[in-house]
Amino acid sequence: MLKQIRPLLISVVILILFSISTPLPAKAVTIDPPGGEDKLPLELCRVGEAPFPPIFNRKKVNLGITPTGWSNSDDPSIDLVPPIPYQQILSEMQLSGFKGSQVSGKYPKDIDILHDELKLRRLKISEPWVGTFFTIGDREGSINIFKEQMEYMKSLGDRASKVIVVAELGGAVHQQPIEPLNNRPILSDDQWNKLTEGLNEIGKSAHEAGMRLVYHPHVGTGVETKEDIDRLMENTNPQYVKLLLDTGHLYYAKADPLEVTEEYADRIGHVHLKNIRQKQLDDSQNRQLSFIESIKNGVFTVPGDCTGVIDFEPIFQTLADAQYKGWLVVEAEQDPNKAEPLLYAQTARNYLYQVTGL
Repeated sequence: MLKQIRPLLISVVILILFSISTPLPAKAVTIDPPGGEDKLPLELCRVGEAPFPPIFNRKKVNLGITPTGWSNSDDPSIDLVPPIPYQQILSEMQLSGFKGSQVSGKYPKDIDILHDELKLRRLKISEPWVGTFFTIGDREGSINIFKEQMEYMKSLGDRASKVIVVAELGGAVHQQPIEPLNNRPILSDDQWNKLTEGLNEIGKSAHEAGMRLVYHPHVGTGVETKEDIDRLMENTNPQYVKLLLDTGHLYYAKADPLEVTEEYADRIGHVHLKNIRQKQLDDSQNRQLSFIESIKNGVFTVPGDCTGVIDFEPIFQTLADAQYKGWLVVEAEQDPNKAEPLLYAQTARNYLYQVTGL
């Protein structure tokens, strides 16, 4: 038990020391994470004084984090041994200063138990994750699973947001042992029609229920590139289908996150903040690694880690200028054996405060 707790205590001490120290002129401060050579490098970005007032409206923008820094639903082997319990995940999210979490396969299936665990820590579920299969003809199944997730969120009452994240998974390869960019599905005109018609239908049902469908362009799927996003946005109803801005997936798929933000600021209804380590991305693509292998290779990190290459400040400012309302959710899919989850969660939270004032 002491062996498991010690790295967490070290993480807290490190971050407390940096949070109370005087601002340094350097743009980044290198941290030697607990655990030694097996850990990924971490550089804390230094960006100066936090803006006051915050650039976002505190009452309309919430900060969340996904459980993928602790364990991965796509590959449960990405975890510690023994696995990290869900209670620890939720507690460390709250300890780091976040207000919400994406759904996790680890969380209790019993709604009452989950509600109580969330309430105990003053957390909400920021979103469920719905995979549809409109493009391969499963319209009815796609509609049903979407309705089930709407009911799931309603059943959590005050412990859930109004957001439903959707990605089309017909032909998707992100969970397959193959390189995702070159092997992802290319949708035909008929498949595009099936997808956009299906999204408009379930998006309308969400709107009528007081909820919001946000579409997640995802590496290894039929909607991945900037051109895919353009087509999706052009052929869906802005009232019913919003865009999920995922900075890491966009960058991985060779799209510019800032360009997408600027073009679709009025359609963005949810945000995933994922950073990219360029060295690991290049290595993954040179070796034709699968998406899961790239995660294990350390391709993703959090905003606030300057080993990542995404510049988040202009993205935040563009969203703020558009009076964005909703969730900003940190999502760094990492191997907890290589990246101490609490340390990275606190790194991201501190950075968000520094650049947004929230």
